Order: sequence, then C-alpha cells, then structure tokens
Amino acid sequence: MATSVLGLAKDSQTPATDSATDAGLYLKVQIDQSLKTSALKPGDVVKGTLSQPVYSADREVFPSGSQVQMTVDKLERRRKEPNDHWPWAIKVFLPRHENFPTFRFGNILGSNGAQTPLEVSLVAINQERKVQAQAKSGTKPATTNTVATATSPPASSKKTSTDRIATLLAAPPENEVPAAPLALSGPATLDSGSHAKIILLGNVSAGKSRPGDTFQARIVEPVRSGSTVVLPEGTLLEGEVVKSTPPRMLSRGGSLYLKFNKLTVPGGTTTPVMASLTGIEINERSHTKIDPEGGLRADRPGKAWLLANIGVTAGLAKVSDDTTQLIIEAIVSTATDASTAGSAKIAAACVSGIFILTRHGRDVVIPKFTEMDIMFDRPVTLPGPEKTQQSSAALVEDSNDTRTYDAGFLNTR
Repeated sequence: MATSVLGLAKDSQTPATDSATDAGLYLKVQIDQSLKTSALKPGDVVKGTLSQPVYSADREVFPSGSQVQMTVDKLERRRKEPNDHWPWAIKVFLPRHENFPTFRFGNILGSNGAQTPLEVSLVAINQERKVQAQAKSGTKPATTNTVATATSPPASSKKTSTDRIATLLAAPPENEVPAAPLALSGPATLDSGSHAKIILLGNVSAGKSRPGDTFQARIVEPVRSGSTVVLPEGTLLEGEVVKSTPPRMLSRGGSLYLKFNKLTVPGGTTTPVMASLTGIEINERSHTKIDPEGGLRADRPGKAWLLANIGVTAGLAKVSDDTTQLIIEAIVSTATDASTAGSAKIAAACVSGIFILTRHGRDVVIPKFTEMDIMFDRPVTLPGPEKTQQSSAALVEDSNDTRTYDAGFLNTR
C-alpha cells in the first residue's frame, strides 16, 4: 500500500498541472504508516526517507534512504480523484471533495547532516498498489511491488506492499549544477526487452479516451545499456491509445490498450520506438489489471459491487410496487391493494430488471502522473551527435509538424 503525492515545484501558488517551465526532480518518500493526512495543519512537519534514488538527467542527485522533511503550507478543499471501486449508485452518496494538504518547502538531509532545501507543491494523495502484466501462461498478475524477472526494473524501485509512499516533483536545489544534454559518442542501441520507469503526463481512461488519442510520458530513471546511459531522466515519450472499450451494460468492464511509439531525448531528436506497458502503480482500491499484451482491463464486479446493486434494485422494486398501487387506486375507484398487487409486482420486476441489465461495469481510470513500467518491444537505436543535430534542425524547419510537447519536460536544466 502506498500514498502517491505529486507536486511541481516552481511556484507553489501555481497549480502543477498548469506549469511547464521546469522539469523538476521526481521523489518518492516513505512516510509514517500511522500518519493521518486529514489531521495535518499548516506548519506541521512530515518526515520520511527516500525509497529510491532521485535522478537528474544521467546522474543521481539524492541516494535512496536519505531523510526528508516536508512542511505543510495550507489545507485546500479539492475534488477527489475518480476511481472504479464503487458503482454509480454508491458514488452518489459519497463525499466528492476532501481536505487536501499542500507542501511548499522540504529538506533533504544528507549522511553528513547537511540540509538541501527544496521547493515543492502537492498535487495528489492516493493509496496505491503495483500491478504487473499477467503472464502469457494465464497465471494471475502480481499485485505486490516486488518484481522478479531478470529484465525488470532495478531493485531500487522495489517497495513492500505495506509501505506508505509520498511521491513529489521538486525544483532542483539552488546549488545544483544544471545537467548538460546527454552527448553520446556514437550511435547507441537499447536491446529489445529493456525496461523504463515513466510517469504519465495526462489523464487517460477507457470511458473517455478514444483510439488515436495521443498522450505523453516522462522517463524518471536513466535507462542504461551496460554501463552507458542511453535514455536520461527527462526523456519524453509519446504514446497512442490503440483500442478503447468503455464500460458496457450487463456490468461489463472497460479496457484500454496503450502503445508508446516515439521518444525525445532532452536536447536531442525524436526517435521511433515500440514499447508496451508491463506494470502500473494505481489506487489500491482500483480493480484494474494488465493482460499479457499490456492491455489495461477492469476486473469483474466483486461481492461489494454486487451487493450494492442488489440493494438499490430492492429499493427500486419497493418504490415501484407502492407507486404503481397508488396510481392505479387513484385512477380506479374500486381498486384495492389485493386487486392491484399483481400489476404492481409486474411493474416492480420490470423496473428492477431494467436497472440490473443496464448497469455498466468498472472503468479503467489512469490519472495524470501515474507511475508506469514499460518494456521496449524492439531494439532502440539513437543516432550519433552529427545525425542528432541534423534531425533536430529538420524538426524545427518542418512547418507541417503539428506535434506539441510539454516544454517543461524537455528542459535540459
């Protein structure tokens, strides 16, 4: 179990979702399991430790295990993130807003006791679990944060299922030397099966996304071929919704297939790739799973979902029964409860049957800044310095190129 917090540090008064001026540092902080975020007050200090290293381009800025302190700036009332746990009939009665703590300042404590101040702002808090792609043999997908295959992400990304994790983007420290664009000495190739850890830069869902829709993601840990960094932190990925099936009647869940087809190295050129989803960190109450082809599918409704709909059905049947009797008795003066009972039961059965048949299944909801693991299905070859410069110039001169990128995540810092 994990709590996801994502902030963009530049101006704490400006929402992170609207700022594209700074790429920021991606942090994951393990915090106290007993901490109640709803009880936090302005000025409270939240302490934790980095659960994985923090990277800037091709270098490590903060090691895993560093102590972190974050100060609560204020509490905001904001709308809750959508999820697929409860059916519509229950969501109507659940609170739609929550008190949301925002962080503005934080400190990283080094092993020598030195403090590195950071500027942060909070975007989301979610209880999370990690789901891995289902094996082709038909075995169940892993629902823990442990990855066992040889081609999986490095051990630094592993977390126990009981960890509570705060995830943030922080502005680079003032004393941090800006990272120069990665310069390869020659063409470099990533083997097929290489993995990368990314964060999504926009919302996608089975209910609202359509085939052909594009989205973007950012690599948050350097990807290496041997000891050589081929894709630095900050590399931008562009993907496309290949297939989208919204939730349907008879409680059938939605599905979503995503593919990644382009990447742009900071200061470099755009390279075609082919990559698929292998893992995702989602809300712990979500019932989304990943099939062997990397498709996201909503799980079948469980007992709680079924009981909730049965309860609503029973209520509708009762209301329909009583209403039908009242209407008939009001129209027909000689009608009695006994004579209208049969008609009322038929009406109640029709209403409850229609309600059950028209219930839609769970949606696949992937919010912005969700962390994912992807695998390159084919080798990725990046050109040498000369070809990179020529290709970059061609992109600038191509007036027909309508692609748009988040300038903040292309900032080479």
